[in-house]
Amino acid sequence: MKSEKVKGEHEDIVDVLLRVHKEQVQLGATWFTINNIKGVLLNIFLAGVDTAALTLVWAMTELVKNPDIMKKAQDEIRHVAAGKERVSEQDLESLRYLKMVLKETLRLHPPAPLLLPKETTTDTKLLGYDIKAGTRVYVNAWAIGRDAKTWEQAEKFSPERFEDGPLDYKERNFELLPFGGGRRMCPGINMGMSTVELTLANMLHCFDWKLPDGMTSEDVSMEEGIGLTMFKKIPLKLVPVNFHL
Repeated sequence: MKSEKVKGEHEDIVDVLLRVHKEQVQLGATWFTINNIKGVLLNIFLAGVDTAALTLVWAMTELVKNPDIMKKAQDEIRHVAAGKERVSEQDLESLRYLKMVLKETLRLHPPAPLLLPKETTTDTKLLGYDIKAGTRVYVNAWAIGRDAKTWEQAEKFSPERFEDGPLDYKERNFELLPFGGGRRMCPGINMGMSTVELTLANMLHCFDWKLPDGMTSEDVSMEEGIGLTMFKKIPLKLVPVNFHL
C-alpha cells in the first residue's frame, strides 16, 4: 500500500495514515501496521454506510408522514438544481432547508441512541457524585434530543426550529449530540453528512414519493428496533414516481 497523492494536493486520510506508518517504521516502532490502517479505514466506511442508511430511512419516514415538509424540501431542491438531472455537491451549500430537515431527523432519531461508551481514566467528582476511574459512561443522545425542558413540542418533527441556526451538532451544543462531542466525537461526521445530504437531495429531486396502495401516512410505523443503532422495526415501503416524466 502506498500513497498516490499528486504533488500540491491536500492529504486525505489515507495519505495521513500512510505517512504516520512510515514515520513509525523509521523510528523502529512496530505497533502501527498496514493491517491497522486497513482496520481504521474499514471501520470508517462500514460505520458511515450503516449510520447514513439509518438516517436516510428515518428522514424519508418523517417526510412521508409530513407531506407539507417534503414538498417544501423538494421545492427548494428543484429550484436550486433547476434544469439539472442530478443535484451536485456544489448545490448542497444552497440547500438550507434540507440541512434543517436532516438536523431535525438526527435530533429525533440519532443513529446511535447511546453513542459510543466512554470510560473515565481518573477518579472524578461531578455535580456532587463521585465517579471512580474505570467507570463506563453512556450518553443518552436520544433522550437529550427529546427533552421537553430544552425543546418546544419536543416530539414534533419541525425543521423550522433550526431556522435561526443557533445549534450545530459539530459545535459545543449539548442539546444536540447525534455524533457525540469533544475530541472523541464521530470522526466520520463530515463524510457521513455529505453522503446523506447528497443522497437525500437526489432522491427528492428526481422522484416524488407515495405510499403503497391502501396505505396512509397514519399507517407508517414509527416503532424503533432495539440495538446499538436505531433502526426501524418495521421497514419503510415507498413507491418512487419519476418526477421528470
